[in-house]
Amino acid sequence: MPRRKKKQGRSGRAVGTVVVMRLYIAANAPNSALALANLAAICNEYLGDKFKLEIIDVLENPLRALADGILVTPSLAKVSPLPAAKIVGNLGEKSTVLRALGVKERTH
Repeated sequence: MPRRKKKQGRSGRAVGTVVVMRLYIAANAPNSALALANLAAICNEYLGDKFKLEIIDVLENPLRALADGILVTPSLAKVSPLPAAKIVGNLGEKSTVLRALGVKERTH
């Protein structure tokens, strides 16, 4: 019996798949603010409402960051769907972020 293909959304992900991420920042540090803005733009363009983002300020929660293996901010951790991935920096390289999130970049 042939397998049915899952419908693909605008991001290239199967419809209904939610990307779960954690963004580790250092208060209002410039690179942390830039990473948050860059990630917001990427999520709005490619994920719509199909993501969950937890923002963790390592200055307020240093033990949580250490327990999660985060030593540098800003850092983005994709928790699910697997495979997990981590990116360090201001998330300005859209193609790198999309690849880590498992989302296909649109060609114009």
